[in-house]
Amino acid sequence: MSRSTPTAPGGSRIAAVAGYRPSRVIGNDELAVRLGVSGPWIERRVGIRSRHYAQPDESVVDMAASAAGKVLAAAGLTPRDIDLLVLATCSLPSSMPNGAAGVAARLGHPEMAGFDVNAACAGFCYALGVVDGLVRAGTSRRALVIGAEKMTDWVDPDDVDTATVFADGAGAAVVTVSDTPDIHPVVWGSDGDRAGLVTIPDRHGSVTMQGQAVYRWVTTSLAPVALDACRRAGLAPADLKGFVTHQANLRMIEHLAADLGATGAVIGRDIVDSGNTSAASVPLALSRLVGGGELRSGDPVLLLGFGAGLSYAAQVVRSP
Repeated sequence: MSRSTPTAPGGSRIAAVAGYRPSRVIGNDELAVRLGVSGPWIERRVGIRSRHYAQPDESVVDMAASAAGKVLAAAGLTPRDIDLLVLATCSLPSSMPNGAAGVAARLGHPEMAGFDVNAACAGFCYALGVVDGLVRAGTSRRALVIGAEKMTDWVDPDDVDTATVFADGAGAAVVTVSDTPDIHPVVWGSDGDRAGLVTIPDRHGSVTMQGQAVYRWVTTSLAPVALDACRRAGLAPADLKGFVTHQANLRMIEHLAADLGATGAVIGRDIVDSGNTSAASVPLALSRLVGGGELRSGDPVLLLGFGAGLSYAAQVVRSP
């Protein structure tokens, strides 16, 4: 007797997005005293006024679970409604076990499928691209995509290049089946020849970053990637209502938006008071625009993640 094959959905969509920022806020003046610079100098250099630090006993898994709880509530779902959890992170204290399993257990649904993605600051967009494919293939119907980082575990507090930039936090999205492809095709890749520009040299080391070289790579290489993502969504940059990149440097973000010609888009500037939260930065910035009413449901938004690897990923999504 033959069995019918379930029909795969037409696409996937982001049903909800939410963010978690630790309660400890660190302003520029607090860092400036130790680093021998001024608060205004930090803001001019990277566009950051303050950032959030996790408590010493607050982990990547803790923050991811907090963001997951918030996004499930926003979507009107329970953990038992979720069949897949993908955690984007590069800052776990050890390589085993994966962080996704810990988050699933923390949510009270340890049986769900779960795995981690490490594409550093591009991680959330990579994970979203993977989950979109799995939902469209019929493998998953409701998934959690989380970016969570405790970068302060991996930063030398006396290094002015990294201590002024990196911070902690988590952002999460619920991805569900959709009759229409509201998550458009991902454009992704890497420049492995320059992977050493951002690295942690050894298991117990700290992040090292050649900031100027990374800045040049981003501002000369990634506008065509963003343009290709728009084309694959059937849109021109002027059609975008939102432009949300990895929150690495405010000048870099504004440079990319200008190069792309996203003239009608509201730009994610979460970096100003959240800092650079690596894989958490794109969902945190998106959730702020959605929660603040700057994006309406169905608005086309370009997401662009980039960072160590040098990895990048871009896709146009419809705002939840």
